[in-house]
Amino acid sequence: MILVVAEVQRDGTLNRATWETVAAAQQLAGGEPIVAAVLSSARAGAVGAELASGGVSEVLVASHEQLAQYTPDGFCAALLQVVGETTPTFVLLPHTYQARDFVPMAAARFGAPLVTDVTGIEGTGTDAVFLRQMFQGKLVASVRHRGSGPRFVTVQLGAFRADAVTRGDGAAAVRTMAVDISPEAVRQRPEEPFREAKQAVDLGQAERIVAVGRGIKAQEHIALAERLAAAMAAEVAASRPICDSGWLPMDRQIGSSGQTVAPKLYIALGISGAIQHLVGMKGARTIVAVNKDADAPIFEVADYGIVGDLFEIVPALAAELEKG
Repeated sequence: MILVVAEVQRDGTLNRATWETVAAAQQLAGGEPIVAAVLSSARAGAVGAELASGGVSEVLVASHEQLAQYTPDGFCAALLQVVGETTPTFVLLPHTYQARDFVPMAAARFGAPLVTDVTGIEGTGTDAVFLRQMFQGKLVASVRHRGSGPRFVTVQLGAFRADAVTRGDGAAAVRTMAVDISPEAVRQRPEEPFREAKQAVDLGQAERIVAVGRGIKAQEHIALAERLAAAMAAEVAASRPICDSGWLPMDRQIGSSGQTVAPKLYIALGISGAIQHLVGMKGARTIVAVNKDADAPIFEVADYGIVGDLFEIVPALAAELEKG
């Protein structure tokens, strides 16, 4: 059996990366059943019902008041009990900041191997080989678990497509599991989110992104990208040099040192396509690149390429979209 641990966001909705992890689990399963688990308070009922339609055999809601807010101790304790009850062969989670925080502790408690940031899977079941990038994408390592017991895996955001999930014929059963978490065992005390969190953007959830690179030339020209983004209800993002220059906030950076995204549409304006940027966006379903350099590496991953001056092309695109 394969256990997929869902991630619930602060507003009580399901993180889209969970569906990408379900897609990875279905590729790995090879006929094994898949159980989805939700670690949350009782308010996770709607999330459980949503997961029940995702081609899983069962949804397990691990409920406790200590899970209403995230703490590594609380979530680790809940995960240990869920794994102990279900005895899965593999435990899969999205490679989010939250999972990175508590999953290594859970794996260590089991003395179990953990393969992080997986971008591909070759084979099925215990014979599967997991692919993960090294040295900012310059090398790809092939990793296979050894030994028995639960094998923990985190899946890179955007590496698997959420829309590739095979839905079941009907809804799976949703079962609530009471977990025992002593308040004294939770050493952390959650605080209110930083004020800046309201302004921060989770680009991993965006369906359309317009990203700018050095080719934009000056900060005042970012208004061109913002106009195009507004016309197509997209988020604006950037490569690292733009954010390092302070032209856009750091939470808009895409790449190995920024966010990893997998939108339906990614438009790259004046981005050359350094490997550090590509590892953050190559999971996009459709990539459109605009660059005056016909040899720019971005065209190697683009589905559609426009060789030309973005200062002529972008206003024309925006004008056409604004007509609609």
